[in-house]
Amino acid sequence: MKTVFMTGAGGGMGFESFRQMLPDIGEKYHVTLLLRDSEKNRNLFDPYKSQVGLRIVWGDLTNKKDVAACTEDADIVLHIAAFVSPAADYYPDKAMKNNYGSTRNIIEAIQQQGRNDLTKFVYIGTVAETGDRMPPIHWGRVGDPIKPSMFDYYAVSKVAAERYVIESGLKYWVSLRQTGIIGPAMAKIRDAIQFHNCLDNVLEYCSDRDSGKAMRNLCAFDAEGTLPEDFWGHIYNIGGGESCRVDTFTMYQKMYGEMGFTSLDPVIDPRYTATRNFHGHYYLDSDKLENYLHFRSDSMQYFYDAYLNEVKSVKGMARVICKLPGGQKLMGSIIKSTFKKMMMSEHGTMHFIKDNVEDHIDAYWGSKKAWEALPKKVSQMKHFTDWNTVMPIDHGYDESKPESELTLEDVQGAARFRGGACLSDTMKKGDLKSKLQFRCAFGHTFEASPRLILEGGHWCPECERKSWNYGARAKVDPFFAQVWNPLHSPDEMREYPKQVTELDV
Repeated sequence: MKTVFMTGAGGGMGFESFRQMLPDIGEKYHVTLLLRDSEKNRNLFDPYKSQVGLRIVWGDLTNKKDVAACTEDADIVLHIAAFVSPAADYYPDKAMKNNYGSTRNIIEAIQQQGRNDLTKFVYIGTVAETGDRMPPIHWGRVGDPIKPSMFDYYAVSKVAAERYVIESGLKYWVSLRQTGIIGPAMAKIRDAIQFHNCLDNVLEYCSDRDSGKAMRNLCAFDAEGTLPEDFWGHIYNIGGGESCRVDTFTMYQKMYGEMGFTSLDPVIDPRYTATRNFHGHYYLDSDKLENYLHFRSDSMQYFYDAYLNEVKSVKGMARVICKLPGGQKLMGSIIKSTFKKMMMSEHGTMHFIKDNVEDHIDAYWGSKKAWEALPKKVSQMKHFTDWNTVMPIDHGYDESKPESELTLEDVQGAARFRGGACLSDTMKKGDLKSKLQFRCAFGHTFEASPRLILEGGHWCPECERKSWNYGARAKVDPFFAQVWNPLHSPDEMREYPKQVTELDV
């Protein structure tokens, strides 16, 4: 019987995955969990300590010995654990250490144990790797430019980790870029990050239950021998499909409408909601993963139900007050007063404006002048509505060609489209695994596999480490310009230095 080593079982997606996998543990596969030794995790997993086929190791993913003890007999590694936003925004060093460091530790353990061609590694990436994709470029797919939003160190750490996975040399790996996860946990978020999510932003969400089902099916199908070989060695977007696609404005209308509000004016101040620099897009390709793992069942209604359950103690009162003359204004002022503390916090949008934090103002609104032009009421805003129109992103090579037919000329053309060059003079046709030599438009030379560049959307690691230099890059990189120019003016040239890189781990 195969063994699955699973990380992050104490987290939201991780515990839901564990719960879904329970009927198969001891029947289809054994499971090893590496859990941080905390009171929360002890209480959470105490009911399962006698589960047949389950082994719990108390330790830390940043400890190489703990990791090695779990990988030595693992046939599949589900690496779900992550230090996520909003906590990652406050502790960038910890985000990099946990997200990149843990990934490196696991892969190094697999390599040192001589299991490169045996252990199957499932990495959970994130939609945040491709960053801000506001309309009209709100449809995306794997292979689009990697572009983590400014100050999003969770995304920065996941970009570095995904690059390490793809270039690891493991025979069996897969990167699943997780979208926003809807469910009770999302309904409980009370942090400044909720005001970073722009009103006209979009996400194709996926529920915690469906995400867990995807992990369960992956392990079950592999154990049964029904997961196709061609599943491995690729990158996929995890998305819930059409029923989970929503823009933030519509989502707020539904949420506050259930509490009795007929307008968002009393509760949302557009001057303190960002207009850019979040993350998310609708997926053109999320059906690919669904066709392998068959996990979708929930819609956005699942989140709305979770939200209403979270506010059930005040929902009835709010609906009564909102029916009274002036009631919506009164109820809105109560809600806004709870928002103000978050908006004035370290990462709060009101703090950025009132304390004139220039780099954050530029990142989240474009400029102080652009912020000053915002209306005072949501009802005065003109919202984007053309959600079904797709502005395709050109990946710089002939994607109609089978992978087996891709040649050095295809890679060279893609490199030129990125403002750089492929310096290698030989490549085996169809070999996307072996690394080639590249140079970016800024003169940095680096090694990368065609898989990383063509399918992953990654490019120069030196540029990625140093800063968010997106304005300068868009002027010399036509590939990247497709996801920058539609949302920014030509004179937006601020460079945002990064506090931490994977080299610091």
